Amino acid sequence: MRRTLLAATIALAIASASFEASAQSAPTANDIAELKAQIAALQAQIQSLEERSDAQSEVNVAQARTNEQLDDVAALKKTVNDTRISGRLYYDLTSIADSSKGVKTDKSGFAFDIKRFYLGVDHKFNDQWSMNLTTDFQYSSALSSTEVYLKKAYVQYKPSDAFVLRAGAADLPWVPFAENYYGMRYIENTIADRLKFGTSADWGLHVGGKVAGGALEYAVSALNGNGYKNPSRSQGLDFEGRLSFAPTEKTVVAIGAYSGTLGKEKQTVDALHTANRVDFLAAYMSGNTRVGVEYFQANNWNNVLTAASDKASGWSLWGSVGLNDKGVTLFGRYDQSDLSRTLDPTLQDTYYNLGVEFPIAPGLKLATVYKHTDQRNATRSKDLKTDEFGVWGEFRF
Repeated sequence: MRRTLLAATIALAIASASFEASAQSAPTANDIAELKAQIAALQAQIQSLEERSDAQSEVNVAQARTNEQLDDVAALKKTVNDTRISGRLYYDLTSIADSSKGVKTDKSGFAFDIKRFYLGVDHKFNDQWSMNLTTDFQYSSALSSTEVYLKKAYVQYKPSDAFVLRAGAADLPWVPFAENYYGMRYIENTIADRLKFGTSADWGLHVGGKVAGGALEYAVSALNGNGYKNPSRSQGLDFEGRLSFAPTEKTVVAIGAYSGTLGKEKQTVDALHTANRVDFLAAYMSGNTRVGVEYFQANNWNNVLTAASDKASGWSLWGSVGLNDKGVTLFGRYDQSDLSRTLDPTLQDTYYNLGVEFPIAPGLKLATVYKHTDQRNATRSKDLKTDEFGVWGEFRF
């Protein structure tokens, strides 16, 4: 374009000179010299314009690159600010005396265990959409194995506190709720989870929310029933729900229910029974001071595919109290359960623990604990006893 402008300008100058020359008799040497000077001046002006145009183009390119870099930095900053990484580690160093019918088993001994390690990533797309990915790592010296699972992997839609929808593997309505009020999950699972009459997460659709200013909370899940470790397909969906009410900021009462075939019914396998469970919890929580009771009753939990039916029930009482202003806490728990009320009515499980918790640093705490488990029936066909003493720890970030 610049060359076209230059040619047009020169042509105009020559045409003008030619016109003037034709109007006179003949161009003189001075006329020709003046014309050449004018053409040279025009060329110099055009060259200057070209140089300034090139310089401006370089500035524009540099500015565009800077803008792109700023956009990249802004996008990276937003991604970082909208993404949160968290972790929880449960571990212990303990001595175990485990026996069956009075004979010590290979579970006995002194060892360090990594009970659980959860690594989570939360990302927020906007005010309504987010996602979570949480891995579950476990090592057990008793099993001599390590395992890694996806405990949670869901997309969340939250238009308000009253309605939260999650699709994928997510927390179930009951066990995580009870763990929150118990407060000592790194020491022991809550009663239904400990006895394998419930689990903490599963694959499915999960809906929950808080209404009435947060005093009333509900949660409902339609799930596979196999638990988060087994996302395989089953014939139908199981259902779990919870309704809780907090009369004050420090107290809560809750009721829960479960119904389904626990993922055992397949296209070629018919379920003979439906597993059901009802739960109840009442708790008080104020800082390190906690008091609570949990009750469950389960029907056919281990008899979905058997002709015989059975029932189980149990209750758990726990409490803790702060000993000083540094967070040192004395805690204890007692569980009593009937594991087979129909088929083996004398089979009972007794569990208790007693310990002291010591905060070490933000996110890090240790506890010295004694735990006892006794599971037996009247005929002693089942007679299991475990005593464990040592140090348990939790690390969070």
